[in-house]
Amino acid sequence: MEYTPPPLFKQGASARAKMLFFALIAVGLLMADSHLKALAAVRQVVGAALYPLQVVAMLPRDAIFAVSDYFTSLTTLKADNERMREQQVLNAQQLQQSQELLAENAHLRKLLAASERLTLKSVMSEILYDARDPFSRKVIIDRGSSHQIQPGQPVIDDLGVIGQVTRVFPFTSEVTLLTDKDHAIPVQVLRSGVRSVAYGRGQTGVLELRFMASNADIQRGDVLLTSGIDGVYPTGLAVATVVSVDAKTSDAFARILLQPTAGIARHRQLLVLLADAKQMPAPPPPVEAPIQTDARKRHKDPEAP
Repeated sequence: MEYTPPPLFKQGASARAKMLFFALIAVGLLMADSHLKALAAVRQVVGAALYPLQVVAMLPRDAIFAVSDYFTSLTTLKADNERMREQQVLNAQQLQQSQELLAENAHLRKLLAASERLTLKSVMSEILYDARDPFSRKVIIDRGSSHQIQPGQPVIDDLGVIGQVTRVFPFTSEVTLLTDKDHAIPVQVLRSGVRSVAYGRGQTGVLELRFMASNADIQRGDVLLTSGIDGVYPTGLAVATVVSVDAKTSDAFARILLQPTAGIARHRQLLVLLADAKQMPAPPPPVEAPIQTDARKRHKDPEAP
């Protein structure tokens, strides 16, 4: 195959001469532009004239980059959304736990203050779980005989009486709540001094005063405290508040419903009072006792003043 040079190199001078000529022109233009800046204006004009062509030539590249950025941004956005959802769930869980810890801390502070007000020794305990019997109101706490817990000891929280220890194991104990249907606690109305016994009804948040006459001095809103006559509960612990008094029944007794003061279904931390019947303070004597004693003294000694 015979090689023939292009038509440009077939006319006039030889190819080497033409190449040397144009090389000298290029070198001269470069030197002139470098030292004299003579081609700056020409370069700007040529650049302005070629800019539309440059934009048209780069359109495919820009389109490819735009599509790639779109899908990359979409993938990144989905990943960010998923990460933000996970972080939101984690933050919500931490917030709930923080709120629970704050509430528990406040309750523990109140229990500590209640323990300081009591003259009896007490042990802090926590509810582990409810008893298996669905028809009773009993809970299991994490303190037992190894912590000086004994049957019959009262259990309270920062608001009032929770119940009484009924069974004790080495490391756990069973507490029967006030609302248990077999539980009874002697009480006294703070306003009028009327004494009675509050019984559980087997329902959460409800107690009952039984065998009270229809004309008994008990009103809605009265606060009931432990009377201390049973030798189990110390005197003056808050028990319940009267929420309903129905004296217009067909029976001879009024129907009186109470709401427990303590947070029986709300709190997990409790105080067990370490006292037995011998250590309990004796209830105050009735007001009439000194008067009757003085009368008997006067009867025996008529000359006494």
